[in-house]
Amino acid sequence: MKTILIPTEDHDAMPSVLKAARLIAHTFDSYMEGFAVRPSVESYVGVEPVSGLAIMGIHDDDIAVQALSQFESFMQSHGVPRAEKVQSAYSYGWTREEAADDAFVGSLGRVFDLIVLGRPGPKPENPRMAPLEAALFDSGRPVLIVPTSMPQTLARNVLVSWNGSTEQARTNTFAIPLLRLADKVTVLTVEGGTTPGPSGVEATRHLRQNGIKATAVTIKPGAHTTGEAILNYATSLGCDLLVKGAYTQSRLRQMIFGGATRHILANATLPVLMAN
Repeated sequence: MKTILIPTEDHDAMPSVLKAARLIAHTFDSYMEGFAVRPSVESYVGVEPVSGLAIMGIHDDDIAVQALSQFESFMQSHGVPRAEKVQSAYSYGWTREEAADDAFVGSLGRVFDLIVLGRPGPKPENPRMAPLEAALFDSGRPVLIVPTSMPQTLARNVLVSWNGSTEQARTNTFAIPLLRLADKVTVLTVEGGTTPGPSGVEATRHLRQNGIKATAVTIKPGAHTTGEAILNYATSLGCDLLVKGAYTQSRLRQMIFGGATRHILANATLPVLMAN
């Protein structure tokens, strides 16, 4: 995880996003790049196209300036050096003067090892869903989703939510650099919350073969949904990271019927590493 992308925006989880990114960058001697992200044109012009475009033009420069100020202030206050020509060590950069819309997160993210974003919420001050969707569906990269309040550590006590799916297998592979450094890794299978595929024991064996101290656990959800059972178990273990594949069902079906991914995105109080 040598390169980390940080889409920067004015929301209440941004301090935690920057903190989480820096923790990972410090661990892996990584380069962090920020850029200002703004809602897409469609978000402005959905109701009144002419006035919407005018609003967008007025505020674009302000968005970029505010985002850069927040990003640079954090990096400088934590002693992170600005990157020189070779961006291969613990450092930061800001290479785009103008704000870019949500879709750009997915495009630019393809040339980074990790994207770090805030967990979306329903309030105006919360992170928006659109940048996260772009990262998950269009980048092909893992996304670290950070809540408003960050734990003191990151990736020391990790819960891997195993459901046998292709998405989870891919997410496990992306997580291996972090899992190798963890003191404790628990591979959790929730009965009734799996797809046809390898068992949690088999997934645990694969991780152990990659030098990870992993243990397999299977639980019954009881009266809880799969998503609730996963988060409850993570809380009971005091985990500081959840590794979870994204949408195993179709996205439309998730929206209509719910699902573990949807519940976790709405309720997780610990960082979640996701990939699709």
